[in-house]
Amino acid sequence: MRIITAAQVAEVLDMGQCIDLMKTALIALAAGEARQIVSPVLPLSGRNVLGMMPAYYAAGNVAGVKVLTVFPENYQRNIPSHQGQVLVFETETGSLKAIVDAEAITGIRTAAASAAVTQVLARPDASRLAILGAGLQGRQHLRAIRLVRELEEVTVWDIRPEAALAYAEEMGQETGLPVRVCATAAEATKDADIICTLTPSPEPILWAADVRTGAHINAVGACSASARELASDLVAAGRFFVDWKEAAVKEAGGYLLALKEGAITKEHILGEVGQVLAGELPGR
Repeated sequence: MRIITAAQVAEVLDMGQCIDLMKTALIALAAGEARQIVSPVLPLSGRNVLGMMPAYYAAGNVAGVKVLTVFPENYQRNIPSHQGQVLVFETETGSLKAIVDAEAITGIRTAAASAAVTQVLARPDASRLAILGAGLQGRQHLRAIRLVRELEEVTVWDIRPEAALAYAEEMGQETGLPVRVCATAAEATKDADIICTLTPSPEPILWAADVRTGAHINAVGACSASARELASDLVAAGRFFVDWKEAAVKEAGGYLLALKEGAITKEHILGEVGQVLAGELPGR
């Protein structure tokens, strides 16, 4: 059994490789070749939760579970909001093969999934990226999206102006791209072709008027039935795909709250992104 640290994950898991792996995983999930259950979540104090995310992939002879805490306000302490471990088992004898740092895995695989989806749902000529949330996911999403689209400009907004400034300096130097700090989320997104929402906000930060026609949105931050980053009018205005429908209809706040408010119907979910990646449903 191996213990794999965050530094080791970053060393061996290349973002481009992970984008391809996420395509395989999303296609397998949509086809029923990979199995998972809606994540059991134990509420803690406030908005904090302890979650467990089990999955099984028969073709890979592997099963695993990610056990993690989500503390949305940790940004105020300069501590990661997601912390935990991934337990990896082989499925011939059930032996535990590895314990892997979950923050590092989550940072890379989440951004890689967004990039895989962006590749088939964003316009081919999309070149302006808006990042809402200047934390780990904001950094990883820029690293991932620039592998699937030729970016010319990046805008960034964060509830903490100092975090956005630090992001712009760091990621501008790393990527060589112009990274512009914006005072509001709407300012960051008004001309964007690709938008990544990566915040712990329980309330909407974007409305339909803030997004140009034809833009693609990766809505990532909201992770409960009561939280959403996108207002109902924006959800209603778009073609809506989910990573896994079984979970979305139970815990995707952006969808569920728009449905509750009568802005959309249950038919608003057009399908799973794995179906688009497999060519079974039209994308862009």
